[in-house]
Amino acid sequence: MSVAKVTEISASSTTSFDDAMAKGIARADKTLDKVKGAWVNEMKVIVKEGKITEYRVNMKVSFILKG
Repeated sequence: MSVAKVTEISASSTTSFDDAMAKGIARADKTLDKVKGAWVNEMKVIVKEGKITEYRVNMKVSFILKG
Protein backbone atom coordinates (compact mmCIF):
# COMPACT_ATOMS: atom_id res chain seq x y z
CA MET A 1 0.00 0.00 0.00
CA SER A 2 1.22 3.51 -0.74
CA VAL A 3 0.14 6.87 0.57
CA ALA A 4 0.15 10.01 -1.56
CA LYS A 5 0.37 13.62 -0.54
CA VAL A 6 -0.69 16.73 -2.48
CA THR A 7 1.12 20.05 -2.40
CA GLU A 8 0.33 23.28 -4.21
CA ILE A 9 2.95 25.07 -6.31
CA SER A 10 3.09 28.12 -8.57
CA ALA A 11 5.24 28.46 -11.66
CA SER A 12 5.73 31.05 -14.38
CA SER A 13 7.16 31.43 -17.86
CA THR A 14 7.58 34.19 -20.40
CA THR A 15 6.91 31.66 -23.19
CA SER A 16 3.65 29.74 -22.56
CA PHE A 17 1.39 27.98 -20.08
CA ASP A 18 2.89 24.64 -21.20
CA ASP A 19 6.37 25.92 -20.39
CA ALA A 20 5.22 27.19 -16.98
CA MET A 21 3.72 23.77 -16.19
CA ALA A 22 6.87 21.96 -17.35
CA LYS A 23 9.09 24.22 -15.24
CA GLY A 24 6.89 23.70 -12.19
CA ILE A 25 6.88 19.91 -12.53
CA ALA A 26 10.64 19.80 -13.17
CA ARG A 27 11.29 21.85 -10.04
CA ALA A 28 8.87 19.80 -7.93
CA ASP A 29 10.55 16.59 -9.11
CA LYS A 30 13.89 17.84 -7.74
CA THR A 31 12.58 18.14 -4.19
CA LEU A 32 9.64 15.72 -4.04
CA ASP A 33 10.17 11.99 -4.37
CA LYS A 34 7.97 9.98 -6.76
CA VAL A 35 5.86 12.76 -8.33
CA LYS A 36 2.87 10.99 -9.89
CA GLY A 37 0.61 13.71 -11.29
CA ALA A 38 -0.62 17.27 -11.21
CA TRP A 39 -3.67 19.30 -12.02
CA VAL A 40 -3.90 22.99 -12.80
CA ASN A 41 -6.08 25.06 -10.47
CA GLU A 42 -5.55 28.44 -12.06
CA MET A 43 -4.00 30.00 -15.14
CA LYS A 44 -3.18 33.70 -15.25
CA VAL A 45 -1.36 36.07 -17.58
CA ILE A 46 0.49 39.27 -16.79
CA VAL A 47 -0.09 42.01 -19.36
CA LYS A 48 2.06 45.08 -20.00
CA GLU A 49 1.25 47.63 -22.67
CA GLY A 50 -1.36 45.34 -24.21
CA LYS A 51 0.98 42.34 -24.54
CA ILE A 52 1.27 39.15 -22.51
CA THR A 53 4.59 39.22 -20.70
CA GLU A 54 4.22 36.26 -18.36
CA TYR A 55 2.18 33.07 -18.03
CA ARG A 56 1.48 31.79 -14.53
CA VAL A 57 -0.04 28.53 -13.27
CA ASN A 58 -1.04 27.30 -9.84
CA MET A 59 -0.94 23.51 -9.67
CA LYS A 60 -1.55 20.75 -7.18
CA VAL A 61 1.13 18.07 -7.41
CA SER A 62 0.70 14.56 -6.00
CA PHE A 63 3.60 12.41 -4.87
CA ILE A 64 4.09 9.14 -3.00
CA LEU A 65 5.31 9.33 0.58
CA LYS A 66 8.26 7.19 1.55
CA GLY A 67 7.32 4.33 3.75
